[in-house]
Amino acid sequence: MPANHRYSDADIAAVYRVIYERRDMRHFLSDPIAPDQLNRLLAAAHHAPSVGFMQPWRFVRVRCPDLRIGLHQLVEQERLLTAKALHEREDSFMKLKVEGILDCAEVLVAGLCGQREKHVFGRRTLPEMDLASLSCAIQNLWLAARAEGLGMGWVSMFAPDAVKALLGMPTDSHPVAILCLGHVTTFYEQPLLEQEGWAARQDLDGLIFENFWDTPPCR
Repeated sequence: MPANHRYSDADIAAVYRVIYERRDMRHFLSDPIAPDQLNRLLAAAHHAPSVGFMQPWRFVRVRCPDLRIGLHQLVEQERLLTAKALHEREDSFMKLKVEGILDCAEVLVAGLCGQREKHVFGRRTLPEMDLASLSCAIQNLWLAARAEGLGMGWVSMFAPDAVKALLGMPTDSHPVAILCLGHVTTFYEQPLLEQEGWAARQDLDGLIFENFWDTPPCR
């Protein structure tokens, strides 16, 4: 008999619950996050899997109000450009709330470290696996935050070079996400973009193939 490594029913239910109840939050309270709680969340991020154990993630905690305003301005610039690029959906897009940078308790800029070219293990043919590793770290942080009752929002509307210049990041680093973290009044019942009618979740059956692309599984 193989060893039983299964978690208890209650623990399994908690894992699935946090996955299904995680939300990309845009509305925050300004109440501070306790330092030990923030440290737990960052430790969860740091325990993400990474290709070749390269651990490419870096987090800049933005505490300076002027820098927050600067990030907000960069996001606003890109928001307007994105709206123009959406053409007929411009008006609908402009009605959406896309960030909470000036409202949340903590702002973290998540980025890839410099000198990533020296990490070849697992990246020789797939160099983008450094980004995949950082994404896993962000997801760990997100799930841990939800489990602790905190909201998090991932903001990706910005020009990377402008963020690097603002925060003094190395030229070979790469900012990927502005993370808004904080207490919330309530969590959205559905993902906000689904709730606002922007998009709907796709049917899982249409996303799973067997053996060959676009070949549905045998039933």
